Amino acid sequence: MTNQLLTQDEIRTRAQEAFKNHLKYLSGGDIEAWVNLWQEDGVLEFPYGPAGFPELKEGKAELFDYMQNFPKHFEVQFTDLEFHLTADPELVIAEFKSFGKHQETGNPYNQTYISVVQTKDGLIARYRDFWNPLVAIESVGSMNDAVRFSEN
Repeated sequence: MTNQLLTQDEIRTRAQEAFKNHLKYLSGGDIEAWVNLWQEDGVLEFPYGPAGFPELKEGKAELFDYMQNFPKHFEVQFTDLEFHLTADPELVIAEFKSFGKHQETGNPYNQTYISVVQTKDGLIARYRDFWNPLVAIESVGSMNDAVRFSEN
């Protein structure tokens, strides 16, 4: 359904639902469903990634390759989701937390996020993922392991 047939509130609700599903599919380990939330040429950016970590991943195939092993490495639940109202109903700004652990080390993975997500027609077009890389490094055990995870 195109945006011309939807109200601003309906467009905003659809964008927020895509974001909620993003969290649900990641925590549930359903990476195929997660990838299907994206535009074909969707971009995932990591502005705060440590040295050696990718700056971005682009396109469904690259997104799937990058995230397919996430459920093998991390067990997480997302909480405290708060959306911030934007002038553009297809833009989602969200704050939330994750609580969980790294599967191999058993170390906690308790993260705080701010996400800026541009959707188009209910699908994620660009996702800017702001998170603390130190939490990830401590969870996986070392900087080298954090970078290695980003390559797997």
